[in-house]
Amino acid sequence: MRIVEARVIVTCPGRNFVTLKIVTSEGVYGVGDATLNGRELAVAAYLSEHVVPALIGRDPARIEDTWQYLYKGSYWRRGPVTMTAIAAVDTALWDIKGKVAGLPVYQLLGGRSREGVTVYGHANDVSDISRFMAQGYRAVRVQASIPGLPSVYGVGKPGETYEPASSAVPSEAVWDTSLYLDHIPRVFADVRAEFGPTLKLLHDVHHRLTPIEAARLGRSLEPYALTWLEDPVPAELQDGFRLIRQHTTTPLAVGEVFNTIWDCQELITSQLIDYIRATVVHAGGITHLRRIFDLAALHHVRSGSHGATDLSPICLAAALHVDITIPNFGLQEYMPHTPETDAVFPHGYHFEGGYLHPSETPGLGVDIDEDLAARYPYRPASLPVNRLTDGTLHSW
Repeated sequence: MRIVEARVIVTCPGRNFVTLKIVTSEGVYGVGDATLNGRELAVAAYLSEHVVPALIGRDPARIEDTWQYLYKGSYWRRGPVTMTAIAAVDTALWDIKGKVAGLPVYQLLGGRSREGVTVYGHANDVSDISRFMAQGYRAVRVQASIPGLPSVYGVGKPGETYEPASSAVPSEAVWDTSLYLDHIPRVFADVRAEFGPTLKLLHDVHHRLTPIEAARLGRSLEPYALTWLEDPVPAELQDGFRLIRQHTTTPLAVGEVFNTIWDCQELITSQLIDYIRATVVHAGGITHLRRIFDLAALHHVRSGSHGATDLSPICLAAALHVDITIPNFGLQEYMPHTPETDAVFPHGYHFEGGYLHPSETPGLGVDIDEDLAARYPYRPASLPVNRLTDGTLHSW
């Protein structure tokens, strides 16, 4: 069996998605997500011009060798574009391997370590939390509007689909850290009073604070026993997490923008975080993500993979096959896709009682309807930016 064709498909059923489809000489094919929000065409071009020609004629069963070929064979290693492209190839090859073996991919990864994958939803107010609990969710990420600020990234209207990438040119929002630090602890005090101690609560800071500000927030949230405080500071200066650790016991999560094990090695081995949020699509595929989680398991760090709707159902399907097998699983983010997206990417995974369950069909259990995808052409869309009240550009 050899790879005879590989093609890149770009579609926008509400959000832009990039998909790699690899076809073998036996007619078996696999799909991989190559979506990088705001850089979709960059990844599509890299795949089409540099990766696809190198795949033709290769043995699709040699997943590890292909991964090393694409990683070590590139002078410019790492980086989001390169690692997203490698992830697409890797995921598609695992899909093919599962189909050839007649098994769901998780069986090839060692089989189940749990019955279902615990997921968390995104709540924007108390009514949202009640809705998630009624559906059986055991964990909820709580974000909130900040009095005095007209809008806050990550906070949508209750019950509505949230789409932050709303225009080709980034929109601009205003940020005030003091208003935020004053308001958020009161939000969680109200939530705990309303819903009690057992619901897992999470909060995403979205890199907006300095280490000492994050330490203050973490300490102020300790009475409300968060499961994690996500992305408290920009992760470029990883010593910042060491300072936060010195001042609070609130668990920390980071990693959705990480691309390789080297981005999180120090954070994991020094136990500066509690959850690593790397994803299949941005961290080199199933092969490399498992390496990250294996390292994390040695240092009491659990998984908590990013799973927002900027990742296609192909990525979510692949993530579930990893989640169900690893010993150090923590949580999986889950934002349901729109009906249009689900139609373009038919899949076998399903939600029931607070858990997602991977497909039992051979491979990943997800596909792409290319005819339907063609009806949704690419639409330029950018994420917003933040400015402080005096106009200074700030982390968003």
